Amino acid sequence: MRGGDEEAEIDRLPIDLLAHIFSLLSCFKDLAQVSRVCRKWKQGVEESLARREKLSFSGWKMDDQSTTRLILLAYSLKELDISRSRWGCQITDYGLHQLSMAKCIGNLSSVSLWGLTAVTDKGVIQVISRATSLQHLNIGGTFITDASIFAIADSCPHLKTLVLWGCRQVTENGLLFLVNKCRKLESINVWGMRVPLDCFIGLLTISPALQIQPKGVLLNDDNLPMWSIY
Repeated sequence: MRGGDEEAEIDRLPIDLLAHIFSLLSCFKDLAQVSRVCRKWKQGVEESLARREKLSFSGWKMDDQSTTRLILLAYSLKELDISRSRWGCQITDYGLHQLSMAKCIGNLSSVSLWGLTAVTDKGVIQVISRATSLQHLNIGGTFITDASIFAIADSCPHLKTLVLWGCRQVTENGLLFLVNKCRKLESINVWGMRVPLDCFIGLLTISPALQIQPKGVLLNDDNLPMWSIY
C-alpha cells in the first residue's frame, strides 16, 4: 500500500478468485477468522463453501451450531464426514435436524456419523429420510436401533456400503429387512453386533454377492460354503 486509503492488492481480487483461495484452507477455524476480516472476504468464504463437494469435521471439536452453519452454506456438497474423533465433539439430534434442512442433503452420496453417541434414531431418521442419493453410510459406534435401519431401507435405494460397527441394538430383523430392500448393497460391516451367525447366512441367502465385514465373522462355522466367506 502506498497510501493509507489505498486498498491492499488482495482486496482487488474478484470474489470468485478469493473464493478459490479460501477453498484451499482446510482448517475451519482459519475460515471463521478470515470471514471476519471484511464483508468481501466473508462473501468469498461463503462462496468457497458453496463450491465444496467434500467436508470433513473429523478431528475437530464441533457442535450443532458450528457444524450446521457451515453445512447450510455448502450447496454442492456430496461427501460429509462429521465423525466424532475428538472429546468434546457434541453433535445431537438437533444438529442432525438442522442438517436435514440443508440444500445439499438430497445430493449427498456419502455420510459418516461415526461415534456420535449423543444422537438417537430420531435425528438419524430425519437425515436419512431426505438423503435419498446415499451410496455410502457409516453409523458405527452409535446407539441406533432397528428404527434407523428400517428408515435406511426405505429411503436409500442406491446404498452400496454400510458400516454398523458396534451397533448392538440393531437386530436380525433389521438386517434382513435392509438387505431385502437395498438390492445394490455390496458391503456391510457388522463387527461387534449382537446377532446370531444364522442371520449372516440369511443375508447371504438373500444376496450371495454381499461382502460381510470383517471377514472373520463367518469363519467360526465350518459348515459355511467358501463363497460365503470371501
